Amino acid sequence: MALRMVCPCHFGLESTLKFEVSRIGGQDISVSDGRVSFSGGYDVLVRANLWLAAAERVLIQLAEFDAVTFEELFQGVKNIPFEDFIGKNDKFPVKGYSLDSKLHSVPDCQSIVKKAAVERLKSKYGISYFEETGAMFKIQFSILKDHVTVCIDSSGAGLHKRGYRRNSNAAPIKETLAAGIIDLARVRENSIVCDPFCGSGTLLIEAAYKAMNIAPGIRRRFVSDEWGIIDKAIWSEERAKALDLIKKDTDFFAYGYDIDPESVALSMENCRKAGIQKRVSISQADISSYVNKKDTITICNPPYGERMLELKEAEKLYTVMGKRFSADRESPCYIISPHEEFEKFFGRTADKRRKLYNGMIKCQLYMYFK
Repeated sequence: MALRMVCPCHFGLESTLKFEVSRIGGQDISVSDGRVSFSGGYDVLVRANLWLAAAERVLIQLAEFDAVTFEELFQGVKNIPFEDFIGKNDKFPVKGYSLDSKLHSVPDCQSIVKKAAVERLKSKYGISYFEETGAMFKIQFSILKDHVTVCIDSSGAGLHKRGYRRNSNAAPIKETLAAGIIDLARVRENSIVCDPFCGSGTLLIEAAYKAMNIAPGIRRRFVSDEWGIIDKAIWSEERAKALDLIKKDTDFFAYGYDIDPESVALSMENCRKAGIQKRVSISQADISSYVNKKDTITICNPPYGERMLELKEAEKLYTVMGKRFSADRESPCYIISPHEEFEKFFGRTADKRRKLYNGMIKCQLYMYFK
């Protein structure tokens, strides 16, 4: 069955995600702000969930139409062939949002979408009541400037939930954003990577996954695992292929440091859960003693304070980093920070910058490689 899929992503990672989609066999790829759309069969949907490192989730797009009244919304949703996916015993909760639209009440829209889906399925299955005890088919709608998009979520928990980070420190970087930064830093199978602010180890783990060609979703399950419409053999085959494609003979290695002993212990535990503990060395150290190793890529998300006192401490930290990081072609550095004057305190203008969003916080990835 041909599907149209949509994958949201962090703003700034669209090109990274587009390349990932092309690698898994996505066709007719289109890119817009914060999302990549593509076509493919159920095999591509399974690979998307297993392999897309920068995507937030994999949605199946069912319909697009304009609506400015509840009746238009109802009729538009009722025309969607939900029966192609949702069985008479399956669960189909509804979630969505509305921005800059005449239909601005999300609870009302939610109710209308659910009612329309129920009416459609009632007419197809000839029943008046749905127990909703089976597999989960979460319907997601968005209404942007009166344009409605209706999708079904195939991922369940967001794709950033890789299964290795059950615990994190106070300010973790999201796994999907970390994976995008790793891609922009051009980490390869023979790279040596260092994170002097390793926190919960996310950048180290995502670097290892990239270098060793480990599918980021290989250690978890997805809501579409339980869908009867996808042959179980597809999941088995794609998971088996993913395991076969792991590069176990690479020269990749990573070093992590953190001033906080609890963060060091947490990073070590998460690396163990991720199955890459033999590829990393993590120890307690202050940034003031940091020395760039030759031919090592330094990638980090240094602490950042939002209150004035914390901000001053962060600025002092950036100054120390500028003195300790060599930041040249042999030892490039990639630093993400929301501070708009980071370069001033670091002491050097970045060779390249990329605007990224860490959640709702606008950041820059400062790249030093000359």
